[in-house]
Amino acid sequence: MRFSTFSTLATLAAFTAAHPGHDLSADIAQRAAFKKVSTRSNLSHCSSQLEARGIEKRNLARRSKAVQQMRKRDLESVLATDHNATSSGYTKNTPESTIFASENSCVLTPEETDGPYYVTGEYVRKNIVEYQTGVPITLDYQVINVDTCEPVSDVYVEIWHCNATGVYSGVDSPQGGLDSTWLRGIQLTDDDGVAQFDSVFPGHYTGRATHIHVLVHHNATIYRNGTLGHDATATHIGQSFFDQDLISTVESTSPYTLNEQTLTENSADDIMASEAATEGVDPVMQYTLLGDNISQGIFAWLSFGVNVTSSSSAGAAAIYYASGGVTNPDGPAAMGP
Repeated sequence: MRFSTFSTLATLAAFTAAHPGHDLSADIAQRAAFKKVSTRSNLSHCSSQLEARGIEKRNLARRSKAVQQMRKRDLESVLATDHNATSSGYTKNTPESTIFASENSCVLTPEETDGPYYVTGEYVRKNIVEYQTGVPITLDYQVINVDTCEPVSDVYVEIWHCNATGVYSGVDSPQGGLDSTWLRGIQLTDDDGVAQFDSVFPGHYTGRATHIHVLVHHNATIYRNGTLGHDATATHIGQSFFDQDLISTVESTSPYTLNEQTLTENSADDIMASEAATEGVDPVMQYTLLGDNISQGIFAWLSFGVNVTSSSSAGAAAIYYASGGVTNPDGPAAMGP
């Protein structure tokens, strides 16, 4: 999947102080620009090689079958799919070869917008919770080379999302602040192309369904203080989503009940619709509950393909230095709630 240089795309419109409810027209225009230069949107071309690899090679052959089954999916069918795999008995210690052999883990998250809350220079770490509260969630993301169908090891996966009340850290807002770093982090993929994070389930904010931003850095420098170099380039950028039933269950608990922003459901989210409309794509994470109730935590996973030869600079709203964060004057405008 190739995507054009972010600097050639229109920056996102400034938000109102009432947070965030940003104008999705710029996001959709940016996605349209990506798709013009995209060459692949699923893994169907990998069928023969995946079948040849066999179970011993992470069950990648099963991904081919899943792609074929999901080719005709649109938003309605994605929304109707139950991604709850709790009955399978998976835990955080289940082998990756078993987890990523599941039916929908093979589909690709297409190139998406980085949104107005990307901050460059974040910490390389697995646990990104800091002092945030909410339903515990462990996230597994697997990166696959879309051309070779091999897991992509030794690349940096970066994620960021809002907290239980819809606030992002790292941007200029009273609730977050430029010096805050919670719910942001970066991990290096292992031999199976997997990066894992410990976080809390994201909340919602006006205008968008519940989601997590995912970015892959193929070339990056790590500073001595454990942060990613500001010269890092992006190989892939996307967004992952969750079943509406799971969101509703989480939202019924504290502190999510304190969120006064308007909840946008998956069915009304234009970015999710544009992902689901791409052939063979299901951007919703599979998951399993880790106990008898939601408060005991969630384990969720998703696999996606990248073009490792693609390289571009993401548009950061802010830059995090050793001395603290600063607003990027050339980045998209972002305001917290």
